Amino acid sequence: MEESRPNSGEQNRVSLVMIAEGLFVGVLAGLTVILYRVCLSYATKWLEKVLQFLYENPVWFAGWFAVLLLLAVAVGRLLRWEPLIAGGGIPQVEAEIAGTLSRRWMRVIPAKFAGGFLCIFGGMSLGRCGPSIQLGAMTGQGVSRFFRRGEDEERSLMACGAGAGIAATFHAPLAGMVFAMEEIYRAGKTTDFISVLAATAAAAFSSIHILGADPVFQFQLTAVLPQTYYWMLLVLGILIGAAGAFYSWAMLRAQSLYKKAGFLNETGRMVTAFSAAGIFAVLMPKALGSGSWLIGSLTRGEVLLGAAVLIFLAKFLFSAICFGSGAPGGNIFPLLTLGALLGGIFALAGTEFFGLDPMYLNNFVLLAMAGFFTAVVRAPVTGIVLLFEMSGLVSQLLSLCIVCLTAYVVSELLYPKPMNQILLERSLAAAQDEA
Repeated sequence: MEESRPNSGEQNRVSLVMIAEGLFVGVLAGLTVILYRVCLSYATKWLEKVLQFLYENPVWFAGWFAVLLLLAVAVGRLLRWEPLIAGGGIPQVEAEIAGTLSRRWMRVIPAKFAGGFLCIFGGMSLGRCGPSIQLGAMTGQGVSRFFRRGEDEERSLMACGAGAGIAATFHAPLAGMVFAMEEIYRAGKTTDFISVLAATAAAAFSSIHILGADPVFQFQLTAVLPQTYYWMLLVLGILIGAAGAFYSWAMLRAQSLYKKAGFLNETGRMVTAFSAAGIFAVLMPKALGSGSWLIGSLTRGEVLLGAAVLIFLAKFLFSAICFGSGAPGGNIFPLLTLGALLGGIFALAGTEFFGLDPMYLNNFVLLAMAGFFTAVVRAPVTGIVLLFEMSGLVSQLLSLCIVCLTAYVVSELLYPKPMNQILLERSLAAAQDEA
């Protein structure tokens, strides 16, 4: 008994140290992600001003295509300088935590900042969530290197930073912790859970304190979905699961097509994607960007059924073009937008053909977002917790569970291997080829 006391005391000290380090990483990662969010918000505002000018003066569209070409060259050079910034960055973080990719946070952070800014300014259908996870993880790696921690502790601190990236992006500390342990760092111990929770809480607090407490997706649920409509949740889950499996296939297929075009190097792929952004700016500007504003427009009843279908198809195609190119940007925000559009289409069709009360439109939008996230990322607990935190309504928890679990099962049956796992395998194969 006497010998167990020092061990218990030592374990408590280790836990306290890890909590302190988690808080420190959470604050730093939160500030890094906040700065990234601010930069991207400026890129979005500048793009809106450019597009407004172009629609008033169409003769200048040729000049905008020239600007897009310059942006493509710049991003291509960034990718050549630091290949780890390609895509959202989640597979790279997983590989770095597993020790199968080289770790170079000092190059990734500035390159990801610059590449993400240029892509959003160009109108690419990309988001900030994946990059925020990578930036947070690289911040944790930098803290580990500064304090000369061992490899195991460095993995834990990177998981803290990754979770902080989610928390600072969505103001959702629990979802950040769950995602870090469910998707990024599955081998974590109990003490790692505690340190990651400390990090996500610190990051969420920093984000709310600096940027305000307004939710990322600002729409309200005016009523609780009655149980008489619960059969529709199963139908929605099946459709969302099938759509998520097809989305995973389509995005990976787009990436494969780019790679098969051997004449396209990093710059060539960026020229293709940025040129597509220019074309969509002319033909379907609503498909540009992450699409988060579309969710607000949809939930305010400003989008009709036919328009929602058309926007979904255009957004899906453009997202595949952007994602497949390997541009430095995430796919979580665009896929949440696609999920919201699917939920809106489902509810609008239900209203028109099956007598669904229009007041439940927002409920189905929220549920479809969570289900589509689950079907693609294969992180059902994260999907449930994330949208639960964002809605703030306990009454939605059972509905979220039904849709997410159904979507998860269907997507597993149709496309067994998760998209991020395939991306991780491709990243490792590419790293071996370069070596």
